[in-house]
Amino acid sequence: MVSLVVTHKVYPDLDWSIGYSGLDILWLALRRAKVRAVNGRAELMLSQSSLRLGIAMLTSTVNDVITGIIFLGTRLYMKETGHENELNKSNSKCTALVLLNTRNVSGYTSVEEMIKPNITDTKWGNQFGFLHVSVPELGPSDSSNPINFVFKAQQVILRKRNSAAVFLTGKLLDTSRKYRGPEATARYIHSTLKNSSMTVSNMIGPIEQMALANDPCSGIYFMVVGVPQSLTITMVSYMGNLRVAVGTEKGYIDSKKYKSCIQNAFHMMFKAAVKSASQPPNYL
Repeated sequence: MVSLVVTHKVYPDLDWSIGYSGLDILWLALRRAKVRAVNGRAELMLSQSSLRLGIAMLTSTVNDVITGIIFLGTRLYMKETGHENELNKSNSKCTALVLLNTRNVSGYTSVEEMIKPNITDTKWGNQFGFLHVSVPELGPSDSSNPINFVFKAQQVILRKRNSAAVFLTGKLLDTSRKYRGPEATARYIHSTLKNSSMTVSNMIGPIEQMALANDPCSGIYFMVVGVPQSLTITMVSYMGNLRVAVGTEKGYIDSKKYKSCIQNAFHMMFKAAVKSASQPPNYL
């Protein structure tokens, strides 16, 4: 089940929009969509069938499908706001900085297993690399066939992810932290972020429920603040759910319109997946 939750908090520099929380990647039941509002917060429940169909058709992962939908929604936002028409082709190119975890993690680990000594060689702390991924351009046929757009995004990510760039950037950051210190490494990362249009980051969270002062946490998300780019998207799994948070620069990106474009991309993906799944195979 996917729930689209939007809240607005005004900060001096940024306006945050929290979206697509509670994506249960294990639950296969179908339910009808329903809308409810609690304390000024609108929550739209959507069926997860579109993601499952997209995963089956693309033989892909949840992260690839979600990232492709985010890229499609971003291009739709650029088209609706006139960025694609006002800027020339070279300036309208969009680059996403995708952060990848480089820790040697074979799967989920319980708290009891993590605190046992000498059970794993996995290092503690941040171990990550990053990739510059070009967001595919929105072609004339992509509006009627969004699966093709998501497939193009998946191919770009796979090419980058299977290259040596992830390993080299991870080693570069480790070497910089070791010999130049954390401040020099932070300046390098900041200069890299300045050359990106958006960042996409995800984390594998705990599968067991957390509690703060004996108060159970129903959901968690994280957001990177103080970054130079105008759009930040983060994803974190928790208790079998996936929550995606979107941070937009206040006064530059219309968070409501961007949320609507992401929602539209989700529906486009769902309709295209249902249509493709219902068509009989062509053996000729």
